[in-house]
Amino acid sequence: MFARVLSWAYNRGLAPLNPLERPGRLYRAARKGNVWSADDEAAFLKKAPPHMHLALTLALWTGQRQGDLLRLTSSAYDGEKLRLRQSKTGARVLIPVGAPLKLALEAQRADATAVTILTTAQGRSWTEDGFRTSWAKACAKAGITDLTFHDLRGTAVTRLALAGCSVPEIATITGHSLRDVGAILDSNYLNRDYRLAVSAIEKLETRTILQNELQNGGLHSPSVPQERKRKPLKFQ
Repeated sequence: MFARVLSWAYNRGLAPLNPLERPGRLYRAARKGNVWSADDEAAFLKKAPPHMHLALTLALWTGQRQGDLLRLTSSAYDGEKLRLRQSKTGARVLIPVGAPLKLALEAQRADATAVTILTTAQGRSWTEDGFRTSWAKACAKAGITDLTFHDLRGTAVTRLALAGCSVPEIATITGHSLRDVGAILDSNYLNRDYRLAVSAIEKLETRTILQNELQNGGLHSPSVPQERKRKPLKFQ
């Protein structure tokens, strides 16, 4: 039990090392709402050293764990996708590279001096302790004190969901099981985002209008809006 507690803290950047070196299966139950916002991302990119930017972008666009990203080699990127095998589960993941990440990876590849994609300011591969220390300093400089690198994995899941991705689509990218994706969205990260409620009502309105037209030969029920076009709902 002590080994699992140590692994739990180490994997989330809350402990500098795990002397028992055993993987953990415990999840932090109190991380509900701990999602990197667009403002957090902007603050980090503005204040953190340039060589740390790619780590943030990689995490947000792949949803992978810190250790797997630090071990990711340049050969894992073929210009269109990333290939990796997750160290914790052994799952093989093939991730299409989105435009922002592609831009960052191409810039890194042009100046690559190490076998790994993520490097120090001197162009050397990171050690896990070295990266963890530098990441903490970068976050402090950006004024980010209540979020960890591990939270970027859940943030990626949340952003994919808000973009309209299905649970299977999300799992294909992040390597989670379908059950784990659902658990993350339900319990830890999604926190009932209002944008999803807006999207749901808009879809229901559209379906109701179309169904009414089919059933009534184009006649509208008093309960259905006469016009499909309306002012967009405002986010709160």
